[in-house]
Amino acid sequence: MKRLFLALFCVALLAGSACAADKNPIVVVETSMGSFKMELYPDKAPKTVKNFLGYVDDKFYDGTVFHRVIPTFMVQGGGFEPGMKEKKTKEAIQNESDNGLSNTRGSVAMARTNEPNSATAQFYVNVKDNDFLDRAKSRDKVGYCVFGKVIEGMEVVDKIKDVKTGANDVPNDDVVIKSIRRVESK
Repeated sequence: MKRLFLALFCVALLAGSACAADKNPIVVVETSMGSFKMELYPDKAPKTVKNFLGYVDDKFYDGTVFHRVIPTFMVQGGGFEPGMKEKKTKEAIQNESDNGLSNTRGSVAMARTNEPNSATAQFYVNVKDNDFLDRAKSRDKVGYCVFGKVIEGMEVVDKIKDVKTGANDVPNDDVVIKSIRRVESK
């Protein structure tokens, strides 16, 4: 009887571990204007989430700024330190914009150049629905890869979107990303 109980306990424990591994990662973005939480979707954008979490684990984002803020569009960060000093990044990743996710308000996506497979560390949070960035509606027929969503603290993102900006949509006063850390899985 003890062996049966022990065997069932082990099976339940292993099943619980497998379930825990299937949960979506959650990160907290702590900024100079407050914090917000993002849920990431590795089932929809595995390479992108792995890349982003690699930067998170390396503490790459600590001390970077939201360097592009357009109040009717999005807030973008993750590539520059104060004074617009660009940080050196890892290799670019493959664009996974064909994952069925949409650039809706609160969604998080990778920034890139005109080259579809050029995303590295920079990400943006949509502050309104921007489906013209989705693969199906984008001019280049590639689009931008959504890999997560703000699940708590969107009011902080809205505060960031309302900062005063100057040339090239750069905030007049730095909005610093103090840190991005994994906190839990959902």
